[in-house]
Amino acid sequence: MKIGGNENMNGRLRWYLPRSTDIDLIEQSQLNELAKKMNNFPRKCLGFRTPKELFLQYCSTNCRTWF
Repeated sequence: MKIGGNENMNGRLRWYLPRSTDIDLIEQSQLNELAKKMNNFPRKCLGFRTPKELFLQYCSTNCRTWF
């Protein structure tokens, strides 16, 4: 990840969770939706691909499945 990547992600999260937000009052389902939104948001640093796309691509070539 490029330098500043964490700060960039924090900024994106602040669109949905301002500093004044009490995280204890947010339902897990709402946090799950936010994570889904973040993982499906294209990023310039990823060649305008989504983190989900790259994760699935990586897993399809590098992960083993156990049955």
